[in-house]
Amino acid sequence: MSADALLRTWTRPARRRQSTGDAMWLAPALLVLAALGWRLGGTAAALGLLATGLAGGAWLIRRRLQRLDERWLVRRFNASRPDLEDSAALLFSVPDRLNPLERLQRARIEQRLGAGRPEDLAADWRRGPLLALWGAALIAAALLLLWPSRAGRPVPLAPSAEHLPVIPGVPRLVAQNLRVVPPAYTGLPARDQGGLDARVPAGSRLEWTLRFAPQPGQPRLGLLAGPPLPLWRDGQDWMVARQVDAAFLYRVDPADPRAPLAPLHRIDVIPDAPPQVRVVSPAASLTLVRPGQRNWSPVFAATDDYGVAAQARLRVTLAVGEGENVTFSEREIVLTGSGPARDRRFAPTLDFARLGFAAGGDMVVQLILRDTRSPGPQETRGPSLVLRWPAPKAPESAGLEGMVNTTLPAYFRSQRQIILDAEALLRQKRALPAERFAGRSAAIGDDQAILRGRYSQFLGGEQETAPEHAEGDGHDHSGGLPPPRSAGFGSPEDVLAEFGHPHDDAAASSLDPATRAILKNAVDQMWEAERLLKQGQPAAALPPAYRALRFIKQVQQATRVFLSRVGQERPPIDPARRLTGKRDGLASRALPVAPIDSGDGEIAAAWRALGDGPEAIRGAIDLAGVERWLAGNRDRLADPLALAAALDAVRADPACARCRAVLRGQLWLALARPPAGLAPRPRPDAAGQRYLRLIGGRAP
Repeated sequence: MSADALLRTWTRPARRRQSTGDAMWLAPALLVLAALGWRLGGTAAALGLLATGLAGGAWLIRRRLQRLDERWLVRRFNASRPDLEDSAALLFSVPDRLNPLERLQRARIEQRLGAGRPEDLAADWRRGPLLALWGAALIAAALLLLWPSRAGRPVPLAPSAEHLPVIPGVPRLVAQNLRVVPPAYTGLPARDQGGLDARVPAGSRLEWTLRFAPQPGQPRLGLLAGPPLPLWRDGQDWMVARQVDAAFLYRVDPADPRAPLAPLHRIDVIPDAPPQVRVVSPAASLTLVRPGQRNWSPVFAATDDYGVAAQARLRVTLAVGEGENVTFSEREIVLTGSGPARDRRFAPTLDFARLGFAAGGDMVVQLILRDTRSPGPQETRGPSLVLRWPAPKAPESAGLEGMVNTTLPAYFRSQRQIILDAEALLRQKRALPAERFAGRSAAIGDDQAILRGRYSQFLGGEQETAPEHAEGDGHDHSGGLPPPRSAGFGSPEDVLAEFGHPHDDAAASSLDPATRAILKNAVDQMWEAERLLKQGQPAAALPPAYRALRFIKQVQQATRVFLSRVGQERPPIDPARRLTGKRDGLASRALPVAPIDSGDGEIAAAWRALGDGPEAIRGAIDLAGVERWLAGNRDRLADPLALAAALDAVRADPACARCRAVLRGQLWLALARPPAGLAPRPRPDAAGQRYLRLIGGRAP
């Protein structure tokens, strides 16, 4: 037997059983689908859904049958027939490509193959789940078919208020009802209203129930921007339903050419606003940790128009450290709110020890929550709150020098303060050890060096090296004391004093030679005072320090020389033309006003055509340009539906003066406003008018 014949013989029963079983599994779903279609749209809808389901089921069964191929048969042979010794693949191999051993094995399994039946390979049905599915499908179909229809329930129909003329034999709307079913997450109840205009939440389902007299053929809801919605009949009424996500205009159309044009109705949509977060406590965004405080409990209030989710996330960011050694860590904590859904409270308790919050750090918290909109909840991030834990202050020194170094930056030191520090140190000399006395003297010398650098920059940095001294001038050049103590490696004072070399040519150029000479003398005296202070001789440093102070006072009282500024050069005045009254060559210098193209040319032309000016058009106006403009500029209009309704009214009745006036007003609101304009001069009062008459040469 050939391989193809073998495949057909052994897979035919399995294909038959699988196709029958698949049909039995799909039939309940088709039954429920047909019942649902009949319930929603009658027989035509049921047949349409049934045909669609049959086509889809046939495609699915065919795809499943394609799996019963040669590979499937080999797997079934090897799994269910141990006598084939896992050699079923040899049955479908080309004999010429087999070796003698494989041909011998193939002959053996061909003899054994006749001991089985093809029906043994077909899979058995799972009757228990199949019977349960059929039972559930029959119950669902019975509920759909036997549930009371809308015709059996009283629907409050209100009389129509469209005020259309009655034409014998022409269908017209006589009663109506609009049912609004808001989304379930809003918690709002469904409501019925007699009018066809409504303002509904976004995502609501609208159900129209309309009654005509006489009965029309196939009425519909004609949307002003979109395809019409056909109505389906339920007894004496016609119904249609639609989910609303955006505002639109529509009219009830009985689909009869003899019927007059029905008025437009408007459906406005209320968008779901995102939730709002408000901080109840603390009152300020920055809070300091109180002594002994071990936890923090900020309180947030979350409000929403329909509801806030019960759970929110609190983002906690910790910043620990000072200066450049700051480490950041971030985590999120799930919170559960309290109170009603529309106004929840979130009050977490943040334990410092558990979060790792310590002195010298900041804790930043932010509440992140969502509303209950489904699908697509909206997320809002609340304001950030900062809790600061100040680092402990460093202990202050007992002396004046320690207090100054701790509380005052170096750039606040002055020559007078250096003198006061040196005199205070001399008064404490007996109470201080020699090493500490020399160290504090060197620290004052560092302050003197910083101040000297500030004044040296006015000399272009020329005094950054000590002035030369001759031998025998009474100064100790050998450095009898050890090198003075520095402020510390890397400190700003030490870096500026040891390695800084600022140049300021602009400041130096503003001094006259005499002032520069006085300032140079002051810097030289600062050098001398600095040298003596760093050698531990504050008493010897006081005289040069006083002389430096006197020189600085002289510099402050000196006159500075500033460079002249180049101002505007006006044209020279011609004396020959003064007081002659000649106006030859004078002309208006008014600049021409350039028009701005705002892209509103189409609606501007329509506005002029609808007016009373020379460009007005009394007949029909081409409104296609206005429609194109409206389609591309809906976002910039406060009420695009009002303009669309005015357009429709003028298109329906071009001779309607009221409709044209309404459209012209809407176009005026749509035109872009100019960025600025000249206000007219106010009309003068009686005194102003009398003044104008007098200067004009007229009698008062």
